[in-house]
Amino acid sequence: MSIRMRLALWYGALFAVVLLLVMLLSYVYHVRGHYDDRDRALITSADHTAAEAAALADTPYLVAGSGGMEVVQRLYGRDGMLRESMPGIATLPIIDPRVVLATPAVPPFDVLAALVPPLDAPDAPADGSFGMLNADGQRWRVFVQPLRQDGAISGYVAAFTPLGRLDASIRAFQYMLLALGLVSLAAALVGGWAIAGGALRPIARMTETAGAITSSHDLSHRITEPPHRDELGRLAATFNAMLASIETAYRAQQRFVADASHELRAPLTAIQGNLELLSRHHAMPAADRAEALAEAEREAGRMSRLVADLLVLARADAGVTLQRRPVDLDMVVLDMFGTARQLARGQTLILEPFEPARVVGDEDRLKQLVLILLDNALKYTPGEGSVTLGLRRYATSVEILVRDSGVGVPAADLAHIFERFYRADPARSRDPGGTGLGLPIARWIARQHGGDVMVVSESGRGTTATIRLPRLSADPLDLLLIEDNSTGARALPARTPGQRASTTGQHATPS
Repeated sequence: MSIRMRLALWYGALFAVVLLLVMLLSYVYHVRGHYDDRDRALITSADHTAAEAAALADTPYLVAGSGGMEVVQRLYGRDGMLRESMPGIATLPIIDPRVVLATPAVPPFDVLAALVPPLDAPDAPADGSFGMLNADGQRWRVFVQPLRQDGAISGYVAAFTPLGRLDASIRAFQYMLLALGLVSLAAALVGGWAIAGGALRPIARMTETAGAITSSHDLSHRITEPPHRDELGRLAATFNAMLASIETAYRAQQRFVADASHELRAPLTAIQGNLELLSRHHAMPAADRAEALAEAEREAGRMSRLVADLLVLARADAGVTLQRRPVDLDMVVLDMFGTARQLARGQTLILEPFEPARVVGDEDRLKQLVLILLDNALKYTPGEGSVTLGLRRYATSVEILVRDSGVGVPAADLAHIFERFYRADPARSRDPGGTGLGLPIARWIARQHGGDVMVVSESGRGTTATIRLPRLSADPLDLLLIEDNSTGARALPARTPGQRASTTGQHATPS
């Protein structure tokens, strides 16, 4: 069953319950009110006759003009025998008023009207009683009240009123309520169907759009948002935002796959070409054979590094977390500074500033992070340039600085350097074997440690990369650096045996 049908049925059911309650209350109080008016008229007529009879000195009799509202009366003696009757009720059967007083009749209305108390019930005398008669094809309501003179019963007065027209009116009212209820319920169902259809129309459009996207594989489709910013409007806006995000991720994945295929194809082509060359020319000179093997080895290493980088990024996309433990970040920086000295090709390496600090993280990944930035700085810095590595400690964070005097990054490319496989033109010319995955991996490592990587660069004037990480809250290295007044050199806190120490401001050049 569709949501529209369920909503229409729920609307109809709720309306039916409310309508039934309203109809029942309307019917009950309408019926009780009309029948109570008749009883009240009977009581008033009987009271009037009883008051007049009490004022007479001789035998009571009916006073002309008493009664009203289709009320007629009979007068009985103390023995219960009929003595006097108003004209027009000769066909009514003779009743014994004492029997009516002894056996009161049930109310003239139906069971439904008897379920609720009356709003304004008539106050009958304590010694009076109601009865019912069937005569002339209709019901008659009877009220009997004793007549008293000097405290003794001198007779009885019986007031009669016909209920035929009132009963017919009540039956007509029942049919009218039933017809009105059925028509109203049908209108509620139709209206609920129409309202549910209008409310669910945006959802139908969303379904159509989703179906069009599924069939066409075109993520550029968007839902037409309704003019009102209600729940469905917010749902449509959220759906469009989700489509935009999926489209962006899909385009990035397509670009990633294409770039990865392109980057893998180059070393594979080189390896395959060299292997075919070796297999076809068995009498190749030893120098040429060694060169072919060396090129194949270089391309295999390049492909191995590319696959390793892709694996790292795949783990990052899968949400794989790193192993965390306290790490001496200054020792990591010092180790990578030593590695950079081996990679340098004439550049001047500077370690400044250098302050002890500890963080919580993965030591191997932190080394990879620093090495990526140092390797980039060395690749894009000429031999006469310089690369500076620094570690600075703050109250709640630490910063690793990698600054070079190289070619820099153009402003147009700076915003894209953390995109996978993106390489600015200067980078392509200086490092044709690069993959463009280093900086995305570096940012992922930094963010896994609760920090980030920021790059500031100016074309032709160098680049500064800053790694900001949170400090270990209980860092035992919170010792102030001691300033040696005689030499001006700053001493580091003592390390345990086997650890290395270094002084800041050290300049090193490769041998």
